[in-house]
Amino acid sequence: MPPRRLAALCLALAMATPATAQRMQVLVHSAPLAGFQYYAGKILWDEMQEGDRLALVRETDNPHDPHAVRVEWRGTKLGYLPRSDNRAVATEMDKGTPIGARIGKLARNPNPWKRLRVDVYVGL
Repeated sequence: MPPRRLAALCLALAMATPATAQRMQVLVHSAPLAGFQYYAGKILWDEMQEGDRLALVRETDNPHDPHAVRVEWRGTKLGYLPRSDNRAVATEMDKGTPIGARIGKLARNPNPWKRLRVDVYVGL
């Protein structure tokens, strides 16, 4: 989702939600996990489940990508949001927008780009 569209969606939803309403999350982005084959995903595969919470961590000092967003499961690095898809999420995280993520899909696929899908949410 383009940064302006994501920001507009966040603002519109925040304004439409009464302060006393129950917290809700809106899916704003889905992406494959980049780097699955290089980090702990293989080792932790049998423990992970679809729907598990993921932590998104901004790496503003990443020398390869100034918009890098690291993906962790239970404190262990699994990989990154793909560089082609991370700018809008990184921008919102830098603004302090409450961003969360979950495992959207797990698939035993020989292609590491198709093994884990990260679903990114904006909390309201």
